[in-house]
Amino acid sequence: MLRKYLSQTMLALAFALALAPAAFAQQPAEEPQAQGQFGEKIDVNEVLLDVLVTDAKGNVIVGLKPEDFVVKENGKPVDLTGLTFYSDRRLVGGAKEGVKVDEVPEDRFFILFFDDQKDEAVDAPELLARQVEAGQRARDWVLKSRQSADWVAVVSYDKKLKVQQDFTRDGRALAEAVGDAIKGKDAEGNWPSRIKAGEGPSLYANLPRGNALRDETKNIYDALEVLARSAGQIRGRKNLVMFTTGFGEVNSFGQYIPDQRYYPGMAQALNDNNVAVYSLDLVPAATIHPLSNAMTQLSNDTGGQYYTNFSTFATPLKQIGEENSGYYLLSYRSEQPAGKRGFQEVDVDTTNPEFRVRARKGYAYGEEKGQSGR
Repeated sequence: MLRKYLSQTMLALAFALALAPAAFAQQPAEEPQAQGQFGEKIDVNEVLLDVLVTDAKGNVIVGLKPEDFVVKENGKPVDLTGLTFYSDRRLVGGAKEGVKVDEVPEDRFFILFFDDQKDEAVDAPELLARQVEAGQRARDWVLKSRQSADWVAVVSYDKKLKVQQDFTRDGRALAEAVGDAIKGKDAEGNWPSRIKAGEGPSLYANLPRGNALRDETKNIYDALEVLARSAGQIRGRKNLVMFTTGFGEVNSFGQYIPDQRYYPGMAQALNDNNVAVYSLDLVPAATIHPLSNAMTQLSNDTGGQYYTNFSTFATPLKQIGEENSGYYLLSYRSEQPAGKRGFQEVDVDTTNPEFRVRARKGYAYGEEKGQSGR
């Protein structure tokens, strides 16, 4: 799993560069020696990446060491400064000597996101049936299959983002929230009275307040970006399980085209806030449609996975839970120009080409002073 936490420290580097000897030879003897001085300030960031490594069947690979990973920025390898393997207890015994293991089960975070299909169901009623089936399997998962330590939230989208249930470990509350999402229930909105301090991680605490939530999420791109930023204040990997038919533009040739007005900013927000998108296609199995490319791209860009052609939604839900049962936390130092903000792309792989790696595509740098890492 890929996860970055930026803890910035400022390092000022001053370089005094003397003119080359040939330049001195061209100066008149009586003139003072010319000398140029240039100053460059650099931020040294500690980057932490959560990396999922599995085999072709989705089984977590245990026991890897720093030399088993290849991490690159701008095509150049970086030297890892640390590696820790986090897992639930059933995988702890599989770690090889020399790999630090946190034996305490790591909190896992899941957001069930239902992209409401009632408008599309007017022309394709099978979509509504698929959404209902997805809800049934999601209810089974929160009641029977998720781990007791898992934090789960339920949201839906229908012309605005609706938080049906903030993060909780209460299976019954989650099952009820899934039912509300499937029915398209209009949530009460994010008013201050709904925020319960001290009761665990919260989406509400970091979302726009009141009607601002509606006004700032008028399209699904903005909804995902706002959701990512609110979840980003929670340390750890967030797994967004999205039940959808996809979204985006389709050209005259029937090809998906990312909407450049919205997609880049959305994808960057998801990456920077450590939200991996697992896209579960609501279109009936074996149906070829161009927006499947949209879901594939979004999942690949955020370190998740796109699921299609399954007979029951229970299958991908089970696989998502299993592959998130163990991950590696990699750390290294990266230098970026001081005073500037941007997005640094990162490539993560292993030396074994048979392993499958899921990791974010990068991180933002140049955050405002005092902003916490995620």
